[in-house]
Amino acid sequence: MDSHSIFTYTLVAAIAIASPGPATLMAINNSLAYGQRSAVWSSLGNASGLFCLSAAAMLGLGALLASSEWLFNAVKILGAGYLFYLGARQLFNKSPMLADGVRDDSKKSRPTPFKLYKSAFLTAVTNPKATMFYTALFPQFIDQSATLLPQFFILTSIFMALSVVSLSLYAALASRANGVLTRPELSRWVSRVVGSTFIFFGAAILTMRRQTA
Repeated sequence: MDSHSIFTYTLVAAIAIASPGPATLMAINNSLAYGQRSAVWSSLGNASGLFCLSAAAMLGLGALLASSEWLFNAVKILGAGYLFYLGARQLFNKSPMLADGVRDDSKKSRPTPFKLYKSAFLTAVTNPKATMFYTALFPQFIDQSATLLPQFFILTSIFMALSVVSLSLYAALASRANGVLTRPELSRWVSRVVGSTFIFFGAAILTMRRQTA
């Protein structure tokens, strides 16, 4: 791969990653509810999920999703269902997300780092749109005459690094705003918006159509 291809890929990937999606919403939500440091685990979980998706795309699983309607629909329903679950949990959560003293509660009220990581990982790997994105994007920048594995690691590492940086920035911005959002009434409103947005993303996934050649 030449430097021009890497630069072009980085630019395209940065634009795609900067667009808000379920991973961004999760990082913002965790930053508001549990502090900015908690978003680190969400970012790492999402990055790990992206690595798995890129590996799947390189192995041809993305093409399999595109060619198999039942498999594509199964992944789509699984991903949408998980986002619906996250949204419903926010909507029906009676305690305010950002009430004063929420970060002083006992450790039982805080999810473990592994739970934050797992939730973000599942959100990433159950998104068929991301898999299709990798399947469509990677071939445009792969040099077929060169060894495939080093190119895979270069492209994937760039995408993962950009994702971590983007999610960290979103989480930092959300953390700076938490002082304005500590009133219980406003906090409940934020929870409703977050829950509704998760459900919106789930519905958007359900409306996706399998791309055929």
